[in-house]
Amino acid sequence: MNALILVDIQNDFIPGGALPVPNGDEIVPVANHLQPKFDLIVATQDWHPPKHSSFAASHLGKNPGDWIELDGFRQVLWPVHCVQGTQGADFAPGLNQSRWGKVIFKGTDPAIDSYSGFYDNGHRKTTGLGAYFWELGVNQVYVLGLASDYCVKFTALDACGLGFDTWVVKDACRGVDLHTGDVKRAMNEMTTAGVRLVSSHEILKKHHE
Repeated sequence: MNALILVDIQNDFIPGGALPVPNGDEIVPVANHLQPKFDLIVATQDWHPPKHSSFAASHLGKNPGDWIELDGFRQVLWPVHCVQGTQGADFAPGLNQSRWGKVIFKGTDPAIDSYSGFYDNGHRKTTGLGAYFWELGVNQVYVLGLASDYCVKFTALDACGLGFDTWVVKDACRGVDLHTGDVKRAMNEMTTAGVRLVSSHEILKKHHE
């Protein structure tokens, strides 16, 4: 059984949002086109409390892009984004939600960030996504969304680490590239770990064979 994970395709991560990923809105039609080709679809949703510790505004004198030590981990600070119940946390306009099996909320603990759809950044708490997949008999996981060098990367790495055959749909992701080359490094890190890269065209072609 295969599953598609739509990672954080939310208003704050597309142009006009609080933390826009360049051209992030371009992946919406690709995501919609691919959804009917999968047995199960899950979406992750960044869902932060108002004073989350990953926000620069939560730390006196700090700015987005600064690094701090947070509960034993290095943490880059972000603008306030995807606050629970706000329009910025809503899914992007036009994203088809009709076939979704589950929405996984992440980043809900104010003390630690959660890039991955499976765990928090310290791997201390699970979101329940792995157990959900095992219960349903999922063995193949495809990942797309925002952003390639953060939440997509860590979701794919954790899927692979949990034993799922894992693909990233490379043309259905966009990256932050906070430092030039971050997206390329993320792709290399994923493939080194055993994640495979695939294009939406390859998936659609395979489905028609």
